[in-house]
Amino acid sequence: MLWFVSFIEQPVNMAMTSRHLRLALYCVLILAGAAVAGGWAMRQADRHALEERAKRGPEQLNLYANSLHTLIERYRALPAVLALDAELVAALSAPVTPEVQAALNRKLERINGAAQSSTLELLDSTGLAVAASNWNTSNSYVGHNYGFRPYFSQTRSKGAGSFYAVGVTSGIPGYFLSSAVLDADGRFLGAMVVKLEFPQLEREWSLGNDTLLVSDARGIVFIANQPGWRYRHLRELNDSDRSAISDTRQYHKQPLTLMNARTLLSFDDNSYLARVDGPQGTADYVWSSLPLSTEGWTLHLLQRPGTAADDRRNAALAGIGLWLALVFLGLFLLQRWRLARLRQRNREELEQLVEARTRDLRTAQDGLVQSAKLAALGQMSAALAHEINQPLTAQRMQLATLRLLLDHGRVDDAYKALAPLEQMMTRMAALTGHLKTYARQSPSGLRERLDLASVVDHSLELMEPRIKEEAIDLSIQLIRPAWVRGDAIRLEQVLINLLRNALDALRDAPRKHLQIRIEANQQLWHLSVSDSGGGISEENLSKVFDPFFTTKPVGDGLGLGLAVSYAIVHEIGGRLTACNHADGARFTLTLPIAQES
Repeated sequence: MLWFVSFIEQPVNMAMTSRHLRLALYCVLILAGAAVAGGWAMRQADRHALEERAKRGPEQLNLYANSLHTLIERYRALPAVLALDAELVAALSAPVTPEVQAALNRKLERINGAAQSSTLELLDSTGLAVAASNWNTSNSYVGHNYGFRPYFSQTRSKGAGSFYAVGVTSGIPGYFLSSAVLDADGRFLGAMVVKLEFPQLEREWSLGNDTLLVSDARGIVFIANQPGWRYRHLRELNDSDRSAISDTRQYHKQPLTLMNARTLLSFDDNSYLARVDGPQGTADYVWSSLPLSTEGWTLHLLQRPGTAADDRRNAALAGIGLWLALVFLGLFLLQRWRLARLRQRNREELEQLVEARTRDLRTAQDGLVQSAKLAALGQMSAALAHEINQPLTAQRMQLATLRLLLDHGRVDDAYKALAPLEQMMTRMAALTGHLKTYARQSPSGLRERLDLASVVDHSLELMEPRIKEEAIDLSIQLIRPAWVRGDAIRLEQVLINLLRNALDALRDAPRKHLQIRIEANQQLWHLSVSDSGGGISEENLSKVFDPFFTTKPVGDGLGLGLAVSYAIVHEIGGRLTACNHADGARFTLTLPIAQES
């Protein structure tokens, strides 16, 4: 017994286990998707932060470039102004004596202190420094020849020059600006040189977290706000570059190191994400550059692409929230789809069930219609039997008269006696033919073009015995032809039901008046049957077409006649209504006018 119970429970346990595994798998997939969405959102946040830094790079570079440009422009005119000094021109116009040199040294020292420049020096026509502001220091320029410097050759040929280099005497890098000293005839006598050093500028730039570099035309970094970046070149130097650097002693005794940088992502022509082997090791930077066309240099801004922890966390939460919202939306839509499919399946099953029930109801309705017809036929049969019995009795008497006339050879009189006999037999045949037609069950859905007035005629022929028997005052107003589309037998049944109800209402009425009328209105035929039987009570007027509703005594009817009639008229596209008029009830059958095809 226990084995049997465990055998029965085993499939249930397996089903529950499978369901739990499926649920666990769904949970794992949702969590994995949330992790992927969070990671993707953080990467997008990082990418957005990179793009924002790249967008801000040019603005920051312009600020730094303005500070450098302002510093240089402050001293750019100084050598040109000093080159016009008459004392300097006179000193270079003749051999410089020790007394003249001492005076020039003190003068340049005073001017350098007032101008707050780094160094001032005066070179003769060969490039020899004949005076300098640092004459009394161990690194004095006096007595050294700087004719090899490019700024001197530029001054000789163009009247002015500039060049950044490491001082061969002092070992201190600086930017040299020079201007030609000319005599009254415009003859070149020498050059006035001012040297600018940028330690203060580098200190100001180092206050920020970013790395600022200035490189020359060959890509060699000579200004940097962070230690270890100076004298690195951004590209490979060819033999021509190395030869020129050696000849001009631009970076005298300074080792030049290649800076390895690899572009990871480009934002525009002058902005990209790079992986750089810097002094502190390999790191990623948002690298932005700005050319300084006046000096032929390039200013570089290197920013670490860090994203705030709050921004990354918020982005991850937003990504996870979006993923969960999509998951819940998908589950909601999936549930809606399943419910829609379930409703569709239920609707299809319901429609099939309704179709089956409709067929059953139609069969039952057809049976009820036929039963009602047979019931009415039974009631009409008694009256018709009486109607036929009288002509039969008259026919027997007429036949006896015919035999007597023929026995006496009165053939002409016999022929005359046959005429009423033939009329009576024709009437009996018509009555029985109507009964047979009325009793026949017509095919369902029949739509034929027929005259509504003819339907009235046939119905009155069937009801004529009762109308005569009960002495009904009949008024008929018909339009002929009144073409409609429908089933003549079923319409005849409807009209007979209406006539029988009217005759039942007139049974005890003091005035027995029955009116049948056909009239047209707005593409519709209106067939009305009105009686003077006192009408229908207001509480029963709305229920006369309900199945099994009747105001007749028990045994006189089932209350199906009007319900069946209503269904027949509705099926052929018509309308059957009931109302009261002055002294009775009126039933109106409305059908569309059938156009001739």
